Amino acid sequence: MDNKPRPRVHQEKKARDRLIRLAEEHPDWVIGFEDETWWSRLARPSLSTWTEACQPLRLVEQSVAKDDTDPKALACYGILVQLAHPSGPPREEVWLRFVDGHPISSATTAFLKWGCGKLERYGKKALLLVWDNASWHISLQVRVWLREHNRLVKCEGKGVRIIMCPLPIKSPWLNPIEPRWAHGKRRVIEADRLLTAQELIERVYACFGCEHEQRLFIPQKVA
Repeated sequence: MDNKPRPRVHQEKKARDRLIRLAEEHPDWVIGFEDETWWSRLARPSLSTWTEACQPLRLVEQSVAKDDTDPKALACYGILVQLAHPSGPPREEVWLRFVDGHPISSATTAFLKWGCGKLERYGKKALLLVWDNASWHISLQVRVWLREHNRLVKCEGKGVRIIMCPLPIKSPWLNPIEPRWAHGKRRVIEADRLLTAQELIERVYACFGCEHEQRLFIPQKVA
């Protein structure tokens, strides 16, 4: 079996590594690894833990009561940013926004706009954005928004422009936020109780040590 990397994967990995070097060379640039995930109230993650002999910890399968109106799972946008530190290695932060409904193009542009606003307050000028080829990343609406956003940043001389670095298909190992999701889902789980949607959201924000933000709300007519 040929284990050599496919040309496209190799090229895009080189492109991602080049962006990392560029971010290191420019203190007012930042690299961000973006992704979305679903946080389920019911799904039990695979995990192992130490327990006393003959007392195994078991995750109890949960069910939703008829009067429970909370969603069974919540969609969440996240970006892992590497912020330059003057006296040490870059500091990593994860920024999150839950969204009502599914990840869609309008929610994606709202998340990017919010993230650029945070980066501008940090004094950044460019976001080197690494993400996959999800349909809501490469849609016409998102591409038009990105083009217009960068045009306005250039014309007005302020704001954070976005330079995209798409990942190859089915290559989550190139995005370091992916394992953060897996570890987070193990940390927030309750062994024998069903969390409410609000409890789950609060635990996720606490798990990643980031500021609690309101959910992204997208009117149905623009979904």
